[in-house]
Amino acid sequence: MPLRFTLRQLEYFVAVGEAGSIAKAAEQVNVSPPSISASIAQLEAEFGVQLFVRKHSHGLSLTAGGRVFLKEAARLLNDADALHDIAGDITEKVRGPLAIGCLLTFAQIVLPALRRKFEDAYPDVRVRQFERNQGQLLEMLQRGEIDAALTYDLELSQDMTFEPLLQLPAYVMLPAGHSLAGRSGITPEELVDEPMVLLDLPFSREYFLSAFQQRGLRPNIAERTGDIAVMRSMVGNGFGYGIANMRPLHNMSPDGKPLVFVPLSGDLRPLTMGVALPNADHRTQTVQAFIDHCRHFVEQQGVFGTERAAG
Repeated sequence: MPLRFTLRQLEYFVAVGEAGSIAKAAEQVNVSPPSISASIAQLEAEFGVQLFVRKHSHGLSLTAGGRVFLKEAARLLNDADALHDIAGDITEKVRGPLAIGCLLTFAQIVLPALRRKFEDAYPDVRVRQFERNQGQLLEMLQRGEIDAALTYDLELSQDMTFEPLLQLPAYVMLPAGHSLAGRSGITPEELVDEPMVLLDLPFSREYFLSAFQQRGLRPNIAERTGDIAVMRSMVGNGFGYGIANMRPLHNMSPDGKPLVFVPLSGDLRPLTMGVALPNADHRTQTVQAFIDHCRHFVEQQGVFGTERAAG
């Protein structure tokens, strides 16, 4: 007797299993909670297994059988995605699912417009996006949870390929009226006694601090935050200076305070923004189309104030 279930039902089940909540899963897959509940009930009835223990105060917990079922369902969905890739390559069409990660520090500036234009150009592609820090993006790439990541060339392993897009030199962010705001460049020595608002993210913080460490200096870290928008507002309100590589599109903090951006002088290498992806003998049409789209987007957008990376 043929099984009466759909890949969509499996997708809903996996979303709930990973989120631990029907409400959270519904937000992720953009489907109503009752539809997800009905799909899970149909799967349980079809296979004759209980997948979840339902707890009124703690949401859902996978049963022992449910955990095994989740692993195999996720594998089956990955295999189905691979069929989309194969079909796209055979027909030379860009189609199917595409999971994209983006670095938190510039996701708000780059990702929405880039994704909008990509989906307009390739309506048969279903994009899922994930905004994460560098460490999380690298782990997701290694686990195969995303197809590619728009990020910096920081701590990339040998099993990854990196397609460069932009070189982004570091700059110092200052509140308007700061004594150094009128400079054409600022050295780490001139900043060492000033209070610093550090963008405290994995790999990023080590990069920023290396500007001082390679000169035998220790910056005066007054504040730390993992949110670049918060850093901009703290700088705008006089808590200290910040260092970053991507400028916002205007010289204002999120809460409306004026900011000044001055290049950081010294030996700190520019970061390169690009697309990171796992090494593979074959690259699908959809992934290649995304890389080509990113390159075209960066060349045409003209809002970053930086030169395009060679290669």
